[in-house]
Amino acid sequence: MAVAVTVDAGTGSGTAAAARAKRRAKKKAGNVVDESQLLTVPDGWKEAPFTKEDNPRGLLEESSFATLFPKYREAYLKECWPLVQKALNEHHINASLDLIEGSMTVTTTKKTFDPYMIIRARDLIKLLARSVSFEQAVRILQDDTACDIIKIGSLVRNRDRFIKRRCRLIGPKGSTLKVRRAVLDTMKNIHPIYNIKTLMIKRELSKDPELRGQSWERFLPRFKHKNLKKRKEPKKKNIKKEYTPFPPPQPESQIDKELASGEYFLKESLKKRKRVEEKKAKQAEAISRRQEERNKAFIPPKEKPIVKPKKASTETKIDIEAIKEKVKKAKKKKLGALTVEEAKLKIAADDKKKKK
Repeated sequence: MAVAVTVDAGTGSGTAAAARAKRRAKKKAGNVVDESQLLTVPDGWKEAPFTKEDNPRGLLEESSFATLFPKYREAYLKECWPLVQKALNEHHINASLDLIEGSMTVTTTKKTFDPYMIIRARDLIKLLARSVSFEQAVRILQDDTACDIIKIGSLVRNRDRFIKRRCRLIGPKGSTLKVRRAVLDTMKNIHPIYNIKTLMIKRELSKDPELRGQSWERFLPRFKHKNLKKRKEPKKKNIKKEYTPFPPPQPESQIDKELASGEYFLKESLKKRKRVEEKKAKQAEAISRRQEERNKAFIPPKEKPIVKPKKASTETKIDIEAIKEKVKKAKKKKLGALTVEEAKLKIAADDKKKKK
């Protein structure tokens, strides 16, 4: 962005005194312009583009820049190179791709009129060499776009930490905006969300015309770096004993122990026999212990007690035989037939009628 500066060409104390007098008069009249308004850019103002009329004679000498690219970028660059040449030809800059040496070169021509366009072309091939897509890298040719390549390889020693912090910057599919301060803070283990939040607050404050000329420190958040990593405690803690001025008692020697037990006065043969007996007793104890551990595998597990079914109560008992008899009678009985008692009564009545 170009900034116009006006300088008073007059010299001597008279011109300076006259200028001071004019300023005093303006202050008295109340027509003083606020200096903060002079330093701000009006909304919607854009700088005029650099055209051929600004530099009709072109450049005096030819300038060129070259950069190397890794082997894995060769296939992508071969595909998009016609688009790169087309974008640079609009600004009268030649571009060449050397697949044998693995390099890209941009040079100015006699028709090139913008002296800064070769710098933008240099940044374009640098971005292409660093795995930036053509759609994003070609934006560097615009006047309102700039790029900054930050070398982060030597900022963190541990490789695992370096990869994790770099992934925070790259974001999903490389969509995270890269800002130098955010990048450097991320490598210092400060999450980029803090810087992004600060930028969002500044953008909202810049929309308010009253707050443009004021300090924004009171609105910006302050984040303190805290190291919450706990110190590893040792497995064995040495507990300090209470201090006593007296030294600990002297331990008994082997001779003192033998004198106390009376073994000191025994013959050498008896001492040897006693040692052998103690050794055999320890071996027998170890054998019995091992045998117990082996026998544990042959001990049957405890079986669960068998739950006996509860007997049906007398109230809810069902007489199965009585039900069977009822079913048999129902089968023998015809539809509309009399019962046994009714049949007997009918036979007796018929007999009486015959006797009469």
